[in-house]
Amino acid sequence: MHTEETTPDQAFLRLLKIMDELREKCPWDKVQTWESLRHLTIEETYELSDSILNHDLEGLKKELGDVLLHIVFYAKIASEQDLFNITNVINVLCEKLIFRHPHVFGETVAENEQVVKQNWEKLKLKEKDINQSVLSGVPNSLPALIKAWRIQQKAHGVGFDWNHQDQVFEKIQEELTEFHQAITQENQEEEFGDLLFSLVNYARFINIEPETALEKANRKFMRRFQAMEQAILKDNKSVQNLSLSEMDNYWNQIKKGEQL
Repeated sequence: MHTEETTPDQAFLRLLKIMDELREKCPWDKVQTWESLRHLTIEETYELSDSILNHDLEGLKKELGDVLLHIVFYAKIASEQDLFNITNVINVLCEKLIFRHPHVFGETVAENEQVVKQNWEKLKLKEKDINQSVLSGVPNSLPALIKAWRIQQKAHGVGFDWNHQDQVFEKIQEELTEFHQAITQENQEEEFGDLLFSLVNYARFINIEPETALEKANRKFMRRFQAMEQAILKDNKSVQNLSLSEMDNYWNQIKKGEQL
């Protein structure tokens, strides 16, 4: 175990040397490609997300390291093909950060976070081909909830947005009515999608990240449901044999206990 104090430069160089050895000597690492690593990178990103939501500092440190490993791994594969290397990756990132923060590295004034976000989106557009869509930077493979959030942010960046959150709330009510009135399965699916999209839009207006909010709701439901199961088992009963009314009684007891 390498325990002596090192500088960031020394630690990063050590990682690069380890990566070189792995690609040369490890049977698994030698055969990996961008494509074979892709699904593992997605998994590592979700593990990082779990650590953040769980406020697990040790886990966060570990998962950040795993994500960093993948970045170095991708760059190493590219360097072997004389495409680019990790230095290129870092320099491109540095130049992008400087360009997109003129309020820090230039003369632009940004009074608050909202102005910074708007400037960021406008500066991103300057980096693109003028014929490209404003939405071209939204990855197709994003989960739908996050994708809706990013689409709306992009549209907002060029001024295509509601003026006030009350207008968005009215839109939710309109979409809810249309969903309720939909008859066919196809129409219901379409209107439900519109309703979700409008809910995400409202969340954006009041600075709630919908993915995080939904994940917290998922975890709350799981926590309460599993506590309900334990309470039922403690009474020598089985959840499969209880009526909905009986389960509701247990559920309400769990909720009441959380509020005490």
